[in-house]
Amino acid sequence: MALAAAVLSSCSEKQPQPVKPRIIVTCDPELDDHNSLLRYLLFSTDYDTEGLIYASSQVHWKGDGKTPQMREGSEYARMGLGPQTTWRWKEGERFIDEDVEAYEKVYPYLVKHNPAYPDPASLKAVIREGNITFEADITEDTPGSELIKQVLLDDDPRPVFVQVWGGPSTVARALKSIEEQYAGTPEWDAVRAKVNAKCKLCLSGAQDTSFRDYIQPAWPEVESVIINADITPIGYGAMRSVAGKADTLYYSAAWTRENISSKGLIGSMYRVWGDGKQMVPGDVTDYFGLSGYTREELREMGYNVWTAPGEKDSFISEGDTPCFLNLIGNGLRAWEDPRWGGWAGRMKELSEREKQMGYTAPFGFRGGSAPLLPDFIPAVQNNFAARMAWTVAPDFASANHEPVVTGPLSLSAKPGATVNIKASVSDPDGNALTCGWAQWKVYGAFQGDVAIDSPSTPATRVTIPADAASGDQIHLILTVADGGTPQCTAYLRTVITVK
Repeated sequence: MALAAAVLSSCSEKQPQPVKPRIIVTCDPELDDHNSLLRYLLFSTDYDTEGLIYASSQVHWKGDGKTPQMREGSEYARMGLGPQTTWRWKEGERFIDEDVEAYEKVYPYLVKHNPAYPDPASLKAVIREGNITFEADITEDTPGSELIKQVLLDDDPRPVFVQVWGGPSTVARALKSIEEQYAGTPEWDAVRAKVNAKCKLCLSGAQDTSFRDYIQPAWPEVESVIINADITPIGYGAMRSVAGKADTLYYSAAWTRENISSKGLIGSMYRVWGDGKQMVPGDVTDYFGLSGYTREELREMGYNVWTAPGEKDSFISEGDTPCFLNLIGNGLRAWEDPRWGGWAGRMKELSEREKQMGYTAPFGFRGGSAPLLPDFIPAVQNNFAARMAWTVAPDFASANHEPVVTGPLSLSAKPGATVNIKASVSDPDGNALTCGWAQWKVYGAFQGDVAIDSPSTPATRVTIPADAASGDQIHLILTVADGGTPQCTAYLRTVITVK
């Protein structure tokens, strides 16, 4: 939240371009982590990737090949199984490497559409193995924890959004190593303040106990970026959450085949129902590669059926994608403050339980009454489909691209003042554009009504309500959609601070 304040105070008179967020990804070999990583790589133009790290969790850990583990409440214990020496971890696991190698192969196509794609060598250079041996084990430094430590202690002041798609033990070990090195030294207060300011945890559920047992009590000021309202459904069961609605299309077999799984190498790697694959051979919880079987038939085959089978070729899950959807540079700048809201959803006022948990529910659905954010499912999926098309399009003219939207990021005005907002929109493909301004009354923003003149044109005008108080923020969003296929959408968020 401090970053947003800094951006606003610095751009009342001038309008700098938003900076890119820094990101470290930690993930385990669950199929939804793999799918999320493929989407992440296709949007890697929009952030600086500082690390791609293998992590363990309560449902995936490598083991040391000799030491049996038996943890109360573990997945294998809940399944009635005894001690395990490894759990759902493939010998020689390298799914992150494989995903980046696939990115490398399509990179010559991608840069024709956006030159900001990072060189594959730079992504390979930050792949590390984290604390993968046992669930929640933070006893030893690993290459992954050391990389996180290095980034948190470097001189780049930008926040680091640490993606915790599996368990947080690698992150916990990095923080513990910092504490062990500096606690009790003259540098400790400054180092602690630095890490508290930089480290932003994006936890996809509590997938081991190291957040509760170490991070929360030892580093209570490290911020967790929590999305707890208007969440875009994109995890397991997302299809059921939109059943009977128009959004069902974007999870269907027909749409997924046409726009995702048929698109070359990356598309062929994206996990869909009935694709004949398993992340870990013999995994009794991964029946997603099968199709045409009922729950009962799958159970008779020995599978632990924990979510309903889906139609062949349809969407399965990207349960960790909400952790980075708001970091994508679509113009909403949602990463500057979790209250602002974006493609992933938004943060509303936290309950005491949510403060204690500190994480975004990985399979949260867009629920509740009167959501404050638009339905982003079509934009989220269509923009992804457009980038999937880039992986096979031989030249720029053979695919669709996002509109270009520029305008004031922030303004200031007194109550009763009239504010002219001049935005500029264009489309690199020459498609017709549809524009629409709207006020977002998100948590922390001005809750009164603000009338918008000419809401369907890039240039508009608003009058600041007389009852707006000094310091209030009025969030105005320009949504720009093109007429291409698949339709691409971009935005401008103009924040007016009342004087």
